[in-house]
Amino acid sequence: MAQREIPFLFMRGGTSRGPYFNAADLPSDRDAIAKILLQAVGTGHPLNIDGIGGGNAVTNKVAMLSRSADDAADIDYFFAQVSVLEQLVDFKPTCGNILSGVGPAAIEMGLMPATDPITEVRIKLVNTGALVVARVQTPGGVVHYDGDTEIDGVPGTAARIDLQFMDVVGAATGKLLPTGNLRDQFDNIEVTCMDVAMPTVTARADAFGLSGYESVQELEANKGFMAKMETVRLAAGLAMGMGDVRKSVTPKFAVFAPAKAGGTINARYFMPWQAHPTMAVTGAQCLASCAITPGSIADGLLTRPSAGPATVTIEHPSGTIDVVVDYDITDNGLDLKSAGLVRTARKLASGQLFISN
Repeated sequence: MAQREIPFLFMRGGTSRGPYFNAADLPSDRDAIAKILLQAVGTGHPLNIDGIGGGNAVTNKVAMLSRSADDAADIDYFFAQVSVLEQLVDFKPTCGNILSGVGPAAIEMGLMPATDPITEVRIKLVNTGALVVARVQTPGGVVHYDGDTEIDGVPGTAARIDLQFMDVVGAATGKLLPTGNLRDQFDNIEVTCMDVAMPTVTARADAFGLSGYESVQELEANKGFMAKMETVRLAAGLAMGMGDVRKSVTPKFAVFAPAKAGGTINARYFMPWQAHPTMAVTGAQCLASCAITPGSIADGLLTRPSAGPATVTIEHPSGTIDVVVDYDITDNGLDLKSAGLVRTARKLASGQLFISN
């Protein structure tokens, strides 16, 4: 059977990687897109041996880009999370790490003109409707990937990309607190369910008998914890108005512990069936928001900033991530204005992806 070609860029965005497509080169029907992405990644084998996936959730992510029809945006970014083993493509969430590569990729694809020395790209996150402003280093009108910015979880340094997230509250559910409560209890585990950039269910690590400082391997090997966590997540998903989330990667799950390396708080984040080796960009915004909210599950685990804007440093398995949160605490709770992060990206390859007809 003849194969057909689809142009693509292969990029690292933040601490994730995957193919970036011009949406014009893909069908408009999501079922048809899903069939292509499953084949492209090589879903069904733990190493994704018959595709370009990397056998891990952070390496099986896809970005699809197009010029935006929204006056507030330049580029539409449509995200897909492709499963390693199951024939499953989830279009519900977005990804802030892959987002890091959207500005550079849009320029490389000719979807966005570059300016000297920085190109500001207004990006609409199609999956959630949020707006992000990315500032990409483009001296001489050319994307530069080399620089001196280091992010934990990625070796070496690269050019910084500044991301400013706007309108992130209630990105998936329409509410900061989807259950209407600062704390809920499911299967005897107390949690905070919050929706900022990514709907996330957060508990204290010690509620599961964990220290919160376990490695990714230790967490995934703890089958009792992983099963209990999924039970809590499923119940929380229903209470958050998200329905049956057994086949959805949202809501995500996280556990908090006190910081031990000079940060604000320590966290372990789940995608949700694998532990994240670092920290998700969208998840970090939700966890930072949870941490600074009085009455949340984070009470007693940190010294909260006295006022915003403030930098919340989240410790994770590979180091730390800083989230600059602009907010006020009012009688009605958290009033979040924006959240900003610094990321990096790198173009790894470009060419033609071959798909069976």
